[in-house]
Amino acid sequence: MRSVTYSMGVSLDGYIVGPDGDFDWTAPDEDVFRFWIDEIREVGVHLMGRRLYETMLYWETADQDPSLDDSMLEWAALWKPLPKVVFSTTLSSVQGNARLAVGGLAEEIERLRAEPGEGDIAIGGATLAAEAAAAGLIDEYRAMVHPVLVGGGIPFFPRHERRVDLELVETRTFSARVVYLRHRVAR
Repeated sequence: MRSVTYSMGVSLDGYIVGPDGDFDWTAPDEDVFRFWIDEIREVGVHLMGRRLYETMLYWETADQDPSLDDSMLEWAALWKPLPKVVFSTTLSSVQGNARLAVGGLAEEIERLRAEPGEGDIAIGGATLAAEAAAAGLIDEYRAMVHPVLVGGGIPFFPRHERRVDLELVETRTFSARVVYLRHRVAR
C-alpha cells in the first residue's frame, strides 16, 4: 500500500509560513535543493491545497526561464509531469498535470491507495495535512527544520486533540544548518 507523506520546510518554532505570510527563510541552498529533488523522485502523486498549488504553479513553465540553473531545471522536469490533485472550493480549473479533487480528502487517499501505482502519496500544505492528520491518514512526517524562529504563522503540525506516537526513521544535517527529520507514525 502506498504511504501518505507530509513534507515541508518548517521553522524551529514550528511554522511553515511566518505571521506576515513570508517563507523566504525556506529558500534552499544547493545541498538542500538536491535533497528535495531526490525526495520528489519518490512521489507518485502530490495532493495540495489551493495556496500551495498557486505557489508551485511557477514550476509548470519554469523550464522556459533562461535564468534557471541545472538543478532547478531538473526539479522542473520532475515536477511538471507529476500527477497533482488540488483541493479547492474557489478554483474552477487547474493547469498542467493537475486535476481538481472531486471528493473529500479521505476518499481521494483511499482511491489513490487502491490504484496500482508506485511512489508515495505526498501531501503539501498545512491545512490539507491537518485534515489528513485528524483522520489518521498520514504515515510519515518529514520536516526540513530551518534555524529560524518566526514567532507565529501557519503551523507545520496540525492542532488536534489526539496523541500521535512517532518513530524516528532518519535524520540528516545539511551544511546550511538545516536539519531533516523523518518520522513514521507508530501503529
